[in-house]
Amino acid sequence: MSDFIVSARKYRPATFASVVGQKHITSTLKNAIERGQLAHAYLFCGPRGVGKTTCARIFAKAINCLNPNGSEACNECESCRSFNEGRSLNIHELDAASNNSVEDIRTLIEQVRIIPQVGRYSVFIIDEVHMLSAAAFNAFLKTLEEPPAHAIFILATTEKHKIIPTILSRCQIYDFNRIRVEDGVEYLKYIASQEGIAADEESLNLIAQKADGGMRDALSMFDKAVSFCGKALDYRNVAQTLNVLDYDTYFGVTEMLLAGNYVDTLVTFDSVLSRGFSGQTFMAGLNRHMRDLLMAKRPETLRLIEMTGTLLERYRTQAGACDVEFLFGAISCLTELDGKIRQSSNQRLFVELGLMKIAGLGQKKNDSLTSSGEYPLPTLTPRTAGPASAAAPAAAGQPATATAQAAEVSATGNPATNAPAANASGNPAAPASATAQPAAQAAGAATAPPPAATSAAMPAASPAGRPAAGTSVGPTAQGTLPAQPAPGMKRRPLISGASLSELLASAGGDPDEEPSDGETPDEPETVRIDPDCAEKLEHARSRILNLIKEKRPRFVPAFELMTFRDNTISVSVPTTELREEILRSKTGMLMRIAELAGIEGMIELEVAVNEEIRAARPIKLEDRVRYITEKNPLVAELRKALDLEVE
Repeated sequence: MSDFIVSARKYRPATFASVVGQKHITSTLKNAIERGQLAHAYLFCGPRGVGKTTCARIFAKAINCLNPNGSEACNECESCRSFNEGRSLNIHELDAASNNSVEDIRTLIEQVRIIPQVGRYSVFIIDEVHMLSAAAFNAFLKTLEEPPAHAIFILATTEKHKIIPTILSRCQIYDFNRIRVEDGVEYLKYIASQEGIAADEESLNLIAQKADGGMRDALSMFDKAVSFCGKALDYRNVAQTLNVLDYDTYFGVTEMLLAGNYVDTLVTFDSVLSRGFSGQTFMAGLNRHMRDLLMAKRPETLRLIEMTGTLLERYRTQAGACDVEFLFGAISCLTELDGKIRQSSNQRLFVELGLMKIAGLGQKKNDSLTSSGEYPLPTLTPRTAGPASAAAPAAAGQPATATAQAAEVSATGNPATNAPAANASGNPAAPASATAQPAAQAAGAATAPPPAATSAAMPAASPAGRPAAGTSVGPTAQGTLPAQPAPGMKRRPLISGASLSELLASAGGDPDEEPSDGETPDEPETVRIDPDCAEKLEHARSRILNLIKEKRPRFVPAFELMTFRDNTISVSVPTTELREEILRSKTGMLMRIAELAGIEGMIELEVAVNEEIRAARPIKLEDRVRYITEKNPLVAELRKALDLEVE
């Protein structure tokens, strides 16, 4: 049998002075012992492995010591010797995880009545007390509130929020902190010196960081690293043993990003993936690295980095080469990616795109970033630009006099008086404002011009502001529109609500805008209806739904049940608010739908409010389960077989 004892047990603190990182707790307990101000019930709560049970044992040993040295036990009296040898009858430890019933609490209450034979107090340490059942808690209340004079209870838990308030109110509560990396490194140095092990500071830093504030976890990792490395802990070997990315990887990637070298960055990321690490792990570590670099920029925030020694100097050196704008941009990009990567079907591509964006920031690190936190993307062509992006400049360029002129036109009913005069060739004078263009042209829907023969075939005698007979002004199957209209002719999107005011209102423009040259608002445009419109829409149903899911996720339930009648798309919604929201976005949606379906002519959108939809659709989780069970009774048998419960 081996005599080896793990470090977590071998170096478990035996005095208050040897407890790591909990000075506020040990000082309070020592003062209470020296002054004789002992409470009858204590609650120790905090993360795992920070010393809750250890402090409870030291406290119990100290208050029963017959010859105490101030607040510390003497380790020589009979009470101390029996405690050290594990035969003390005054200290009782109970694991509430396995003794959580009312019967177990009744047995404990019977033990409380027994007077200690050696020492002054019977100390009952109940670990993982949050595991007690509600009935056990209630059975324990009276004894915990008024125990015998010789009884002291010490409750320990990692989840204080699960303990009922009536228990909390009867205890002195002590909150244990996470052990800082600096304290963990110092204690690991002490243990390494005791064991005769050579360890560099980077290795101990890595172990303390990985432990995440738990000293017991740090000691377990230390033993594992010693088993792999032997008597000398090497940083790279320790990182390999603990299966963590070493600091050198992040320092190297940051240098590549600063230089704008995305090629080497992607190669390094591929090597990280080949070592078994996920893209999310790499991205989270890089984000933390960027945050630490930002903290290292200023002496005031340097203490917020949980690093020591040479590693801290490396952070300060690299932080000096990084602009604050670059670090802000990188952290913003990585944080955004972290929130979306879980839903991504291609996480690798997702991370690679983020790295290339950050490399672009490094390449332009002297340029100022946008305050919105967005990153430059390729310039959109008029074909792919959305309607809202082009409608805004058009509205902004409208002069103040246009509104007044439009009002005069509306009052007199004679827009022809405001139309600019034509020159000798029949071409009208250039308009004073770009906002006279209709909503479709402002939305950026213009595409490649048609063949020259098509343009030449357009009758020259067409009236100004009206298309020639038989000419389609809606989006075609190829998505083309006449690029050179007849004199005075303006293009309009052929969607529902053909009046100028409704179109401009839906596109974000001014409904009171003055009509463009040659336009007669009282005369409807001659439009063409595609005879195969309904068939084309039905054929493109799946593509339309994918477009709605991508651009307007809130509209998906409505468009999943959409119906087609001739050139009209009909949807039903449960509320008026949702109907108005859909109508506000209809212009852009219908133009994209017409393009997807290859429709030549006008399409309309009909949105009806049906409150029965809301009543029929299950809202709560239990309602959904009931709804599914009614549809398929086998679901109930499946729940029973697997013992599934609805939370």
